[in-house]
Formats: sequence, structure tokens, C-alpha cells
Amino acid sequence: MLEIYYKALRDPEFKKIDQIQPGCWINVEDASIVDLDKIMEITKIDFADLKDSLDKYEIPRVEIQGENILIFTRHPAEYEAGLYTLTLTILITPQYLITISPNMSQVIHAIRKSGLKIASNQRSKLLFHILLRITQEYNNKIKTVRASVLEQEKQISGVDSESIVSLTKSEEILNQYLTSLVPTRNLLGAIASGRFIHLYEKDIDILQDLMIAIQQSEDLCDVNIKSIKSLRDSYQSIFTNDLNKTIKRLTAIMIIFTIPMVIASLYGMNVSLPLSKNPFAFIIILNIILVIMFSAVIIFLKKKWL
Repeated sequence: MLEIYYKALRDPEFKKIDQIQPGCWINVEDASIVDLDKIMEITKIDFADLKDSLDKYEIPRVEIQGENILIFTRHPAEYEAGLYTLTLTILITPQYLITISPNMSQVIHAIRKSGLKIASNQRSKLLFHILLRITQEYNNKIKTVRASVLEQEKQISGVDSESIVSLTKSEEILNQYLTSLVPTRNLLGAIASGRFIHLYEKDIDILQDLMIAIQQSEDLCDVNIKSIKSLRDSYQSIFTNDLNKTIKRLTAIMIIFTIPMVIASLYGMNVSLPLSKNPFAFIIILNIILVIMFSAVIIFLKKKWL
């Protein structure tokens, strides 16, 4: 789905227009091969290069194609089970800024509705605001995961299978964020070098702030992953300890109930045994069994097997 937006500096928001004109922003969401064909006609970029924008596993990087700059990024999103980041491609041409996403991008929607005091023809500034929004999304999502991990740390005594599944998912999310953040930081470093885009002093400051924010997000991911590993080790210790307690409890119960079985088996033999001719033999033997069982219960309670 291809949409065209235009915004003058004094306009309150981006306006949707019908025709492509210099200085407009072309946004493609739920991108298809047909949409890429249209972009290829507009930019004259090889289709093979544009097709990478549909790759849901594309790694963040920056390329130059003639006068056009292709910037492949990723931002937090969950449109598919097991995939927690989404590809977002930004094309900067001499006349347009083009964004391509294989799904609906919340980052782009947020930029369009944010009321930024920039014009659509200020392509570099619009690029930096998109990258800034992506960085903010990472920070917000990482904080959400961190809050979930902290909550599980508080409830560590009540660990169950759902806790393990939640913890595993959190670790996978952070790992995917980390594999996107590292190349994104390298991408920002490449842009900051000035080899791809002409930068003003304010632009350099924004890029440096973005790189610092990305680095902080990386560090936060590392800290949270270490916390998850530590919490998982604690879970394993708890499970092992609970298993040992269960085995001890079952062993104690088996021993207690084995006592009457052994005595009953002995007195079931067709041979002469003590008290065999006593008319009160049943009551006496029953009392002996109860005393031995009670003694065993006391011993196991002291040993904390029960």
C-alpha cells in the first residue's frame, strides 16, 4: 500500500496527497512486489536492492545507489510468533524520502501524528526523527521486559512452568533486540562520518545522542539477559531442591507403609510364630505395628522428610 504525504514547515501535520511531487514523503506499508516496482520506477534503484526491504530478517545497514541512500533498520514489533523486530527501509533520494515496511509500522504512524515542526522536504531531519523514534521504542520495550523480569524475581518462590516460558520469551526478545541494536549503532556511526549524508552541526549532535542512547539500550539488554540467566539458575536450584524433597517424602511414606506389610507377611506364614496361640495376638500385633509406624513418622518429621 503506497501513500504520499506532504508537509510544509507551518503545517500542523503531514497531509495525504494523491500525486507524487518534489519534497514529498512516500510511505509503503504492507509492501508488495507491485509497490516495489513503483518505487523502482521513481528512484531507478535496482529491484534486487529494493527487494531486501521485504526480508523480515534483514540486518540494519546503509548503502549508496547512485544519488540514492538506502538505510535498512529494524524496530520493535511483533507481527509473527518468535519474531520481535520488524524491518523498516528508508530511502533518501534527491527529491523524496521513502519508507518501506513489509507490515504496518507503528513507528511511522507515530511520526505522522506527532506534529513535528519539520517539513517533508527536510529529508535528513525526518530521517533522524525516525531513527530517534526507533531508539525510543527500543528503550520502552526493554523497560517493559525489565519490569516483567523484576516481577518474576519477586515471585521466585512460586515458580511454575508458565514462569519458565515467560522468562524464555523475555530472553529471546532481548537477544533479538541486541542483534538489531549493535548493527544499528554501526549504521549511525557510518551516517555520522558524513560519507552518506551532508550533516550540519546540530545533526552531528543528534546522531551522537542517538548513538549514546543505542549504547545504553545495548547495556540494558546485556544486564537484563544476565539477570534472566541468574534467575533461570535460581529456578533450576529450586526445582532440584523441590525434587529432592519430593523423593524424600515419597521414600518416607513408602517405608512407613512397608512396616505393616512386612509384619503381616511374616504372620501370614504357616509356621509357629510368637503370639500365634495368644487369643489377643491380633490386637497386640496391631498395636506393635502402630507404635513402629508412629516412631517412624516421628523420626522422619525430625529429619524433615515429611
